[in-house]
Amino acid sequence: MFRRTFWFTAGAAAGVWATTKVNRKLKQLTPESLAAQAANKAIDAGHKLKDFALDVRAGMVQRESELGEALGLAAPPGGPELPAQRRLAAVEPPRRPFDKHDKHDEHDKRSYTSHNRNEDH
Repeated sequence: MFRRTFWFTAGAAAGVWATTKVNRKLKQLTPESLAAQAANKAIDAGHKLKDFALDVRAGMVQRESELGEALGLAAPPGGPELPAQRRLAAVEPPRRPFDKHDKHDEHDKRSYTSHNRNEDH
């Protein structure tokens, strides 16, 4: 009698444990959970990359000061400056489409091509 009760309880406990384990794994594999895991890993990678860049920058400053001392160069009082940020050249604005009521020269009329498939050609 006690043997049957023991094995029944052990089987029920194993079933509850297995069901809980499977449900946790299924929740980890939902699209929302996978997206959250990917976002967390991307954030962690970004932090590691930032830390690496800061370490490299600190090493550069240290090595530059060592080389300056070895060569007898005076360092600027404000420390090393970053190079100026580059600016993109101005881009020519897009040409407006040809309107038959506008007075353009013949060159402008020929250079305009419509990409509208519904337009009669």
